Amino acid sequence: GLGKIGDQSYMFVGQQKGYNTKTRQYRNFGMANPEGYRKALRLMKSAEKFGIPVVTFVDTPGAYPGLEAEERGQGEAIARNILEMTRLKVPIIVVIIGEGASGGALGIGVGDKVLMLENTWYSVISPESCSSILWRSWEFKERAADALKLTA
Repeated sequence: GLGKIGDQSYMFVGQQKGYNTKTRQYRNFGMANPEGYRKALRLMKSAEKFGIPVVTFVDTPGAYPGLEAEERGQGEAIARNILEMTRLKVPIIVVIIGEGASGGALGIGVGDKVLMLENTWYSVISPESCSSILWRSWEFKERAADALKLTA
């Protein structure tokens, strides 16, 4: 939504991840559905129309992987956001505030400046997913994180 820092207006976009198990389950652990990416794009296009810079905050393990999300066009929604964000005529500042994994992070994580907090990471795949693909087990997630060199 819209916000101000000093006298400058900004369009702020981000996911809500939750702060305990109950709120994280309610918020899907920060994994957006296609509708969330489409809503973010509508807000960014509105910001462009009025010349307002966009600030996005990324903290997600990825897009929601459910069958129903795929049926509603998860891949298309993320791809559309990536394309449109590269064409936006206003500045986009991306701030990685936690984990930034997979296309789910890229869906709101393409910008003119990408900033990362000290203990964050931004990668094409999470260590858990990488471990399950390479070693068919989540037990090797630390080894996968080392291989991916996940540091800010």
